[in-house]
Amino acid sequence: MVTVSKKYQIVIPERLRKKAEIKPGDKMVAITKHGIIQYIPVSPLKATEGFIPGLDNENLRDESDRID
Repeated sequence: MVTVSKKYQIVIPERLRKKAEIKPGDKMVAITKHGIIQYIPVSPLKATEGFIPGLDNENLRDESDRID
C-alpha cells in the first residue's frame, strides 16, 4: 500500500521496483481503465529485440516503403 502525497506523488515500494527493474530516470506510461491505474515501464525499442521468440521480421515492410 502507498500513500498519495499533497503533490499527488507516490513512492513505489523497493521490492516492486526491484522486481520490475525500475531505475531512477526510467520513463513510464500511465493508463487507466475502469478506475484502475497502471504504470508500464517504457523500454527502448532495441531492448525489445528477441522479445517474442520465433517472430520473423524479414520482409515486414516492402522496399518501396523505405526512404532513401
